[in-house]
Amino acid sequence: MTLHQTDIAPREGLTAPEPGGAPRPGLCTDCGVSRMGDGRACGRACQFIKPDYPGLEARVHGRAADPERGEEAFFGVARAMWRARLDPPAHGAQWTGITTGLAAELLRAGTVDAVLAVAPHPDDRWKPLPVIVTDPEEMARCRGMRMGYAPTLALLEPARAAGHRRIAMVGIPCQVYALRALEEELGFDRIHVIGTPCSDNTTTENFHHFLARLDDRPETISYLEFRADYRVELRFDDGRRPRFIPFLKLPLSDLPADFFPMTCKTCVDYTNRLADVTVGYMAGDGEQWVIARNARGEEMLAALGDRLKTAPLTDKGRREAAVRGFMANTERAAGGLPLRRMPDWLRPIVAWLQPRTGPRGLEFARARVEMKAIETVLHLRRAHPAKMKNMVPDHVWRLAARYGLVPAPGERGKDG
Repeated sequence: MTLHQTDIAPREGLTAPEPGGAPRPGLCTDCGVSRMGDGRACGRACQFIKPDYPGLEARVHGRAADPERGEEAFFGVARAMWRARLDPPAHGAQWTGITTGLAAELLRAGTVDAVLAVAPHPDDRWKPLPVIVTDPEEMARCRGMRMGYAPTLALLEPARAAGHRRIAMVGIPCQVYALRALEEELGFDRIHVIGTPCSDNTTTENFHHFLARLDDRPETISYLEFRADYRVELRFDDGRRPRFIPFLKLPLSDLPADFFPMTCKTCVDYTNRLADVTVGYMAGDGEQWVIARNARGEEMLAALGDRLKTAPLTDKGRREAAVRGFMANTERAAGGLPLRRMPDWLRPIVAWLQPRTGPRGLEFARARVEMKAIETVLHLRRAHPAKMKNMVPDHVWRLAARYGLVPAPGERGKDG
């Protein structure tokens, strides 16, 4: 078999959820490290304990991010950034297939022996299933979005046991941080990392409840994407035409308070700073957004050849009002107060104005990164104040400072 699930068993004495299941207690995204043989690895690898982004950036990229250099204060080390798309687009891709295309090309060229990725579970198209892929054509099965907890790093040991010495991984930031923290002790000859920006996660079951609020026939929804034009796009497998729902008309305020786990509310790396290449949408302004972070990332993108079409990034609108509005709502939520709801009569007006006057391109991405920094500080102060001094990196404090959020006494470690 060229694409398979390896048994992902927990260490003896640990109760581990099925992929896509309930979150672990505390700040844990079930990246898979706790299911490996070394019971102390979590303490060395977890970004929710005491992350060292400058140190790992220097090892992975050759230098730490420089906040005075281009957009690195927002997005981390970047040798180049573009709007990008594959032409022709890959069938069944969430956007055009750049992420899975990169992984497939690494396999096709023999650069790596295997790719650790996530495919849809056979019982549920939205549930993530960690897989080891060795055939480039099988990367097509990993296209699309999954929602739920995927212990992808638990596949490192079976991949190594199978004799794979050169691997790639497609992962989200909390997985990639753990991989980089352990990379030198894992015993692989080479690891390529294709990262996607964080997307606030939830359980697969919660996601189904959300889909049920969007459509009368949620079981027919085959595609969901938050677009840069402030709309969510839904596609269906029952022949219906796609639907576009303005963000302001989403039932987010009706969701339970624990719909998004505390790990996502306290994420300190939204843009996957330790990947070789990051592929997302936030600054793409309708296309994908690609960040080449080091020479390896540039080589991976170059391998796509003429199929990868790139263009300069756009930069439109002003973000400050949107970020301050988000901060006010987050302060209420972090204090246990109900969110302020926009009057129904105003929603269509603002929904019409947002894509015309709101931040777009780079300014949209800056806004989202600042929002995550603010969210991290406010929620950690309420839920885990003792973690503040070790868990919040300097790059998060710098982003939050623009909005008056600065460390209180005892909230910054000795190195801060």
